Amino acid sequence: MPARSPGPTVREERVQPDQRVQPARRWLGVFRLLIAALEVVALIGNFQYVLGFRLFATANFFSYFTVQSAFAAVVTLAIGAAFALFAPRDPVWLGILRTMVTVYVLVSGIVFAVIVAQASTRDYRMEVPWSDTVLHFIVPALALIAWTTDAIMAVNPRVPWSTVGWALLFPSIWLVYTLFRGADVGWYPYFFLDEAQVGGPVGVALYCLLVLAIFVSLTAGLVAINRMLWRRARARSEPPPGTTDRRAPRAESPALQR
Repeated sequence: MPARSPGPTVREERVQPDQRVQPARRWLGVFRLLIAALEVVALIGNFQYVLGFRLFATANFFSYFTVQSAFAAVVTLAIGAAFALFAPRDPVWLGILRTMVTVYVLVSGIVFAVIVAQASTRDYRMEVPWSDTVLHFIVPALALIAWTTDAIMAVNPRVPWSTVGWALLFPSIWLVYTLFRGADVGWYPYFFLDEAQVGGPVGVALYCLLVLAIFVSLTAGLVAINRMLWRRARARSEPPPGTTDRRAPRAESPALQR
């Protein structure tokens, strides 16, 4: 008798259930695109708002960590949307990048909230336009929802712990650039980077250590949550102990093996 063609392997069988989440991934792709579009609208609105200030400088606007992380979020969300719409899963590097950018927009919101709170305690009125509300609060919340939804679906590979180190790369480069530029032009995007406002270099260093702790804590927390949700989703997809795994190929009868 001619040799029978081998049936699908267990690995091939286990790829098939991922196809069932394709509709959910397509909706996730649309959601990512909508967040990116909202981010662009907020950036344009914020730029138009600061144009009204007499001492406005375009270079200063683009030097804010919030603005730079917002641009990074737009690009990352667009790439993530393309993968969600046209691919069964994201590559590992995209999971790392999405986690990093999510941390950046979250930190931007936290720092902005601290600045607004400090302004109120010092009897200083700080206006918060709608664009700042969207950039610092609404978009971070939506980005976190999109990131969590992806983790719950657990279609993509787990986010590695090395993401914690990668997440510090861009903020470190931005900090060096900001300190050198601030010393040259006499302007800093945030008060805690100005030695004159925080009691000298020691004050700047202490604030930077605080922000560093926030970066590390948020990133480590998101990675831990991603890996926990991934394990739970995979455990739910596994058959209970003592039951037959229907995804495994069935053994052929002795008669058919002749």
